[in-house]
Amino acid sequence: MSRSPEVYKLNTHELARRAGEMKIYELDIQTPEKVGVELISVPVGEIIEVDARLESVTEGILLTAEIFAVAKGECTRCLDPIAVDIERKIQELYYYAQKAERPKKKKPVEEDDLDVEDELMMEGDIMDLEGPIRDAIVLALPINPLCSDQCQGLCQQCGGKWADLPVDHAHEVIDARWAGLSGLELPEADFKN
Repeated sequence: MSRSPEVYKLNTHELARRAGEMKIYELDIQTPEKVGVELISVPVGEIIEVDARLESVTEGILLTAEIFAVAKGECTRCLDPIAVDIERKIQELYYYAQKAERPKKKKPVEEDDLDVEDELMMEGDIMDLEGPIRDAIVLALPINPLCSDQCQGLCQQCGGKWADLPVDHAHEVIDARWAGLSGLELPEADFKN
C-alpha cells in the first residue's frame, strides 16, 4: 500500500473493468502539505481541482485529467508575494495489480527498459493520484518566479524596491581603499599668494 494521504486516493469501484468503459470525476483535493518547491508552491489547505476521465483498457485504467491550482510564493527579484495559476494536463496508465503477478516471457533486459517501480499500479479499486498530480504541478512551476518581467528588484545598498525609488536614486560609493581617510581631519590651509 502507498503512504499517500487519503485525499489523493480515488475509489474506482463504479468503473466496470471492461475495455471501453468510461467514468468522469470532478475532484477538489485540499492539500494536506505544500506541493511545490521552497520558492513557490501550492500551500497547505489550498484546493487542487482535478477534472478526471477514467477509461478501462485491457491492462488497467487510463487516467486523463486537467489539473488547476494556484501556487503562491515570492518574486525572486523584489521579494513581493506572487500567485501563479497552474493549468496542466496529464495522462497516466494505472495497471491492474494482477499484471505484476502474471509470469512474463523471458526477454533480454536492457538498461533503458522501464522498471516495474516506475509503473503506476492499482491497489484493488484504488488509484493513488498523488504522484502524477505532484509531478504535474512541480513541472508547471516557474524556475525563477517573478511578479512581472519588468521587475528590477531591490537596490543593493539600501534594499529599497527599484520601482518605488526615484529615478535619480543613487548612493555615494566610497572605494574601500580610501575609506580609512574619511575620519581624517586636516587643518584648513591658507593658500593665499
